[in-house]
Amino acid sequence: MTDLQPPTTAATSPQPTEPAEASSGSMLPAELTAAIEAVLMVAERPIEPRLLAQLVEASVEAVEATCAELDQTYREQGRGFVLARVAGGYRYQSHPEQAAYVERFVLEGQSSRLSAAALETMAIVAYKQPISRAQVASIRGVSVDAVMRTLTQRGYIAEVSRDSGPGQAVMYGTTALFLERLNIDSIVDLPELGDFVPSPDVVEALEHGLRFDPAEHDVAVATNDESEATDRKEAIDDVDVNGDVVQEQSDGLRERSADEVVIDLRDSVTGYRGSAPASDDEE
Repeated sequence: MTDLQPPTTAATSPQPTEPAEASSGSMLPAELTAAIEAVLMVAERPIEPRLLAQLVEASVEAVEATCAELDQTYREQGRGFVLARVAGGYRYQSHPEQAAYVERFVLEGQSSRLSAAALETMAIVAYKQPISRAQVASIRGVSVDAVMRTLTQRGYIAEVSRDSGPGQAVMYGTTALFLERLNIDSIVDLPELGDFVPSPDVVEALEHGLRFDPAEHDVAVATNDESEATDRKEAIDDVDVNGDVVQEQSDGLRERSADEVVIDLRDSVTGYRGSAPASDDEE
């Protein structure tokens, strides 16, 4: 009998493994660039770097570096658009140098603009936020209910919190749409208010022009009085001259006799009738 050989175990080949998910740094630069461009192209709002990193499965640092390179490339190529960072995220927008052509397209047939009161109210909210409606009205000195409602409907301001004091008034602040319209990344990018404050010389000149000076007032009143007195004297002189003429005419009438006056009246009457009546002596 032959000895039974122990069964040989076949060499096990390695089983195919499922492809591992792409790690945060496994995407090639070209693929990362194409993915970022595709996502930003269909986005309606600026996309934050953290969300964009999750979508393309890359690190936040890689996304920010890629976006910066893309923007630099577009500018060097002279494209009509740029990749800008606004409202805390990235988006495609037209190049500032092409604004004139874009305005022709966007503003064609549109006339809806914010009024001066709305712009003033929105500026107060932007620089003083969070701020209540009553505080805005106190600064402007007029009721702002309608203006605040308009700005809220257009999406430029929104309720952000409640006041901890009595009544718990609604506090308002600006929105991401406000940052988009101004093309800034955050509120800290707003221009300083000091840039719009006039210099001390201008303020002093304005205060001097509005200040009441009693001495200057007295001089002005005296000048007006002298002018009125001169006009009054000239009027009196004119009356005196006209009075002298009338008086001379009146005196001349008194010097004429009654017979001469009657003769003049008779001549005027007979002349009006066309012929004088015949006298008894002539007949």
